[in-house]
Amino acid sequence: MKKILILLFLFNGFQFMIAQVKEDKVITGIIASDSTKLAGISVFNFTNKMIAVSDADGCFSIQAKVGDVLSFSGIDYKLLRKYVYKFEYESGTLEVNMTFNAIELDEVIINKYANITAENLGIIPKGQIKLTPQERRLYSGSGGVQGFFNFISGERDVLKMNVEIEKKELLLKKMEYLFGNKYYTNTLKIPQELIKGFQYYCVEDPEFVESLNFKNKTMSMFLITNLATVYNKIRIEE
Repeated sequence: MKKILILLFLFNGFQFMIAQVKEDKVITGIIASDSTKLAGISVFNFTNKMIAVSDADGCFSIQAKVGDVLSFSGIDYKLLRKYVYKFEYESGTLEVNMTFNAIELDEVIINKYANITAENLGIIPKGQIKLTPQERRLYSGSGGVQGFFNFISGERDVLKMNVEIEKKELLLKKMEYLFGNKYYTNTLKIPQELIKGFQYYCVEDPEFVESLNFKNKTMSMFLITNLATVYNKIRIEE
């Protein structure tokens, strides 16, 4: 009986938290790195798909609510992802500090035993599905008592969202590998400061995502050209 009362209390608490979910509102912020204000940083809200870019003073405005995940990306700076906390939502302001991304040369190692893998040695079964870090967290937090508490607390939804965010970040890395900045500016006519925003726009297109996952560069180039045409038209009209 005691356990049932505890579960009912937790469930009612979860229902109360849902009732407290805030609506989107405009939040302003300043992006800096070691006190230097950063211009041209792309801000993307993974929840409502809104995009913003910081101005010359590092300021930006974007619609968001408590619990939304914002992504901050810019040339020469490490990708930053953060949640919108209640106090930030209520104050309507955000302070974001980004880290300069120093480029280091990878060490080249020649390995004549490159064909020796964990699968070949029988350590793990061949053809085993490889989970990403966020997928492993979701899997480990989905079963048993922990899975139940994650469900009623809303943590499971956060874990699922992190998996989706991770997938998009992997797609963005594939795009960075396939297309250089000059391709965006010279061929696709995307302004330098909007490249990141355009990339986020592209990874929302199922057909383009499929071409990236199948490593079909020819199809990706064809689709990204069409996406750029639509994106530039929307941008100019706005």
